[in-house]
Amino acid sequence: MTDASVPRTGSGPGSRPRSVLVLGEALVDLVPADGDVGVRAAQPGGAPANVAVGLARLGGRPSFVGGLGDDAFAASVEAWLTGAGVDLSLSARCSLPTALAVADPGDHGNTYRFHLGDTATFELPDRAAEAARFGAVYVGGLAAVVEPAAGVVAATARAAARAGLLAVDPNVREDRTLDPVRSLGRLRELCSLARVVKASDEDLVRLWPDAAPEASCRALAGEGRLVVLTRGAEGATAYVHDAPAVSVPALPVRVVNTIGAGDAFMAGMLTWLGTEADWDPDLSAGQARAMLEYAAATAASVCARAGTEPTAPVGV
Repeated sequence: MTDASVPRTGSGPGSRPRSVLVLGEALVDLVPADGDVGVRAAQPGGAPANVAVGLARLGGRPSFVGGLGDDAFAASVEAWLTGAGVDLSLSARCSLPTALAVADPGDHGNTYRFHLGDTATFELPDRAAEAARFGAVYVGGLAAVVEPAAGVVAATARAAARAGLLAVDPNVREDRTLDPVRSLGRLRELCSLARVVKASDEDLVRLWPDAAPEASCRALAGEGRLVVLTRGAEGATAYVHDAPAVSVPALPVRVVNTIGAGDAFMAGMLTWLGTEADWDPDLSAGQARAMLEYAAATAASVCARAGTEPTAPVGV
């Protein structure tokens, strides 16, 4: 077993990638096959798993804590993760099937219907004691709100907040199987614990419906966090304490796919923070702009082709 706490040299915006513990779901997305909405293709996914693969593709060595089943879908998910270079030694396996997410891409983003109950995907092992070994800990996605995983995610997030850098992408999902009041409460707690929050404008409207997304970002940043607001094709904005906000546009690309673009953006952010800022989220305006540009280029690499795996930006 490799010691995941040891940094190594690799590709990325700097020369000192450091490891990230990624906690959450690895599931299977059923997406339209070759643009045919009547046919679905199985594609490994899940927001945290996408982030882990993105970190690995950008030169890092992430460790993933998730639940893996014993069906054919689980085998494909495991092959995808390990093939990218993600360490699975902290994950768990059990004799349950893999959760499914049925994706319906549309003009205004992607909607999902989920099949989550009685699956291995949310049988997360308790690895809270491992949090201090890593440069950063990432949580978010469905595992943050679906039991029994949600309790494990919360405990690990609290440990990470005490030990180092906790990064959260609330990635709010709505589904008939999810309790919206309890789910939003859990996600708000995670944001309150985090030093780094990346959220879309839609996430923030759902979490704090009585405030504009920019106001929610200001409130979170005013408590010492680095907060990044993403708006898809409209670009992204970083908020650091009381400093002026820093914005960058989205890179112009011929959009082929948007599934996983936000996760790629998060992987780009974390890669930049680890290699260029040594996990210090108190950035200058110039640093915030450089981080956003790197993350935007990472997201664009996903939008420009099929699949959810990013490529490292060149010349950013």
